Amino acid sequence: MIGLSDLAERARGLCEKAAPGRALIGIAGPPGAGKSTLAEGLYEILRESPPPGLPQLEWVAYLPMDGYHLADVQLVRLGRRNRKGAPDSFDAGGYLATLRRVREELDDPIYVPGFERTIEQPIAASIAVEPPVRLVLTEGNYLLLPDGKWPEVREAFDEVWYVDLDDDVRLARLTARHVKFGKSPEVAAAWVREVDEPNARVIKASRARAELIVPASVLDELLRR
Repeated sequence: MIGLSDLAERARGLCEKAAPGRALIGIAGPPGAGKSTLAEGLYEILRESPPPGLPQLEWVAYLPMDGYHLADVQLVRLGRRNRKGAPDSFDAGGYLATLRRVREELDDPIYVPGFERTIEQPIAASIAVEPPVRLVLTEGNYLLLPDGKWPEVREAFDEVWYVDLDDDVRLARLTARHVKFGKSPEVAAAWVREVDEPNARVIKASRARAELIVPASVLDELLRR
């Protein structure tokens, strides 16, 4: 069974293979699967244990795809506000351009948008990928999709890992997250049913395109730390 230490070693190995350039690892999965939990936890572990010759802390960066949500003003303009989180509610081209910059531009900081869940909006230039960084972790729902800009996004990574979580657990966590950030329990349940789960079915259909399936036991291991 794959464990957290196995993932950390795999990530360090990809970094060493990409040297002197950068390695990019994508983490995919449906809403509520634990992508950000895995990416953030792995980021914290890796910061403290770089491959030989790389500086501690500064060698790895975390760049979530959520920063490439279209802002609500654009979703309203496009008539997509009621399906926020669907593939066409992201700036896939902007995300792809950033991944290519991260791969190719090693001498200057690269500023990228983050996402603030309390207001459910992207925040420009809130994350920096600094020149010493040699490994970038990023996560998002649609990294493995076979259409639109997403195949080019897929090609930008050294590997994409898919987080596999039991649907009952995933749906409970997803609904609770919507409630935490302001939706009523009824509205949260309806949003999960009518918006998140149709997207989840699309994402699950792309599962076989991942290099690695990350089991739920890894998330449990992280939560126990």
